[in-house]
Amino acid sequence: MRFGIMVDSTCDLPAEFFAKHDIGILPITVHIDGQTLVDNHAPALIEGYLAGDLGTRGAGAETEAYTVEQICDVFLSRLVLDYDCVFCLTITSTRSPIFEHARKASFAILGSYGAVRKAAGVEGPFLMRVIDSQTLFAAQGVAVHEATRLIAAGASVGAIRERLEFIAQNTYGYLIPRDLFYLRARGQKRNDRSVGWMSAALGSALDIKPILRAWRGETGPVGKARGFEAGSKMLFAYACARIRAGLLTPLMCLSYGGDLAELAALPGHDLLRTTCAEHGVELLESPMSVTGMVNVGVGALALGFAAQEHAAQF
Repeated sequence: MRFGIMVDSTCDLPAEFFAKHDIGILPITVHIDGQTLVDNHAPALIEGYLAGDLGTRGAGAETEAYTVEQICDVFLSRLVLDYDCVFCLTITSTRSPIFEHARKASFAILGSYGAVRKAAGVEGPFLMRVIDSQTLFAAQGVAVHEATRLIAAGASVGAIRERLEFIAQNTYGYLIPRDLFYLRARGQKRNDRSVGWMSAALGSALDIKPILRAWRGETGPVGKARGFEAGSKMLFAYACARIRAGLLTPLMCLSYGGDLAELAALPGHDLLRTTCAEHGVELLESPMSVTGMVNVGVGALALGFAAQEHAAQF
């Protein structure tokens, strides 16, 4: 059976990883001050966003996920011919309609793929399995990485789906924003009042940075630090502790809303890299997607891994 993997553009993984595993990306359209960007996680697009002044104006941006019809077109034009089963892993359904659109598309495709495959001389059924990652950004990469491992190992469709849903339930995503005023402005645009004016003003005045967690579809603060660098050091130390305690997959994913050289220079990064190497854990690092930076601001740090349920300790 020929397996394929599809993600949305908020999934942060290295461009080389996407290319190596031929992973498809559902783009998200971003409208900023009269400009339209099609975010397909292309390195050139990310570099352009960081090089210009769009990052300072992103809080007021409008984003558009692919519609049910557009997702159907993507699958019927190529994927139903290239693969026999595609796993579509999306950003948490509590923060985006992509999962619901992909789920509806999967049902619509059932009634259409047969004729397309027959006309191309492709035999056999086609399967599309849509999985809610229940997290976002770097943490989305955890289940995707596991999918590639299972496919390479020759696992069955049922075994892969069961494992990916288990990993999604147990993936922890963390985020530290740099600019609380930006985060508040973006929240207002999305009608999300989780960061109020007073907390943003107080946090900025005292240089307090929240440590946010996305887990099982819920997002919210689980810690705080005095300064972004201190928060990064705390988060990296926490990740090292979870590695020593044992992960469900040998992977740690990081993404950063800026140059990866800045990520490597953050306090605690060297310790995380060393700890990963000592415990046989792969460390994947990538720039944050344009859509991710639009929503949480340039310079944000995201981290993800899969582990048994535990209390966040910061």
